[in-house]
Amino acid sequence: MTQPDWYKEGLRFQCTECGKCCMGKSGFVWVSEEEAAAMAATLEISLPLFKRKYLRQRDNRYALVEKKISEDNYACIFLNDKKCLVYKARPTQCRTFPWWKENLTTEESWKLAANDCEGINDDAPLVPYSQIVQLTRMNTPVG
Repeated sequence: MTQPDWYKEGLRFQCTECGKCCMGKSGFVWVSEEEAAAMAATLEISLPLFKRKYLRQRDNRYALVEKKISEDNYACIFLNDKKCLVYKARPTQCRTFPWWKENLTTEESWKLAANDCEGINDDAPLVPYSQIVQLTRMNTPVG
């Protein structure tokens, strides 16, 4: 990955646990078999029951079920009072937000992400470029 000039000095972010990244338009939070097992263990239920209750399949992959809040607003099934019920076992896709490639493409894309994420702000700690790269790679699908 070539180092983009616009954030070579790092970016400011600190999660505020506001839950906003867990809500919005309908989409997909992809879950591996290992992540599903970890979440099932956190909830103290069997993996088969977890899959039936909390996962849906698309393109031979698992994604978390969503709950509809309003006409075009959804939330993660595990979001409860702005807190994640499986936080310690949350999927990689959740762990690596906001360090998704689409948020890092340009300075403008980062500013757009900041519109929905209060943790992206000038008072937040500076996250070094090397850490951003590591987190971005964690969220890159293999194959």
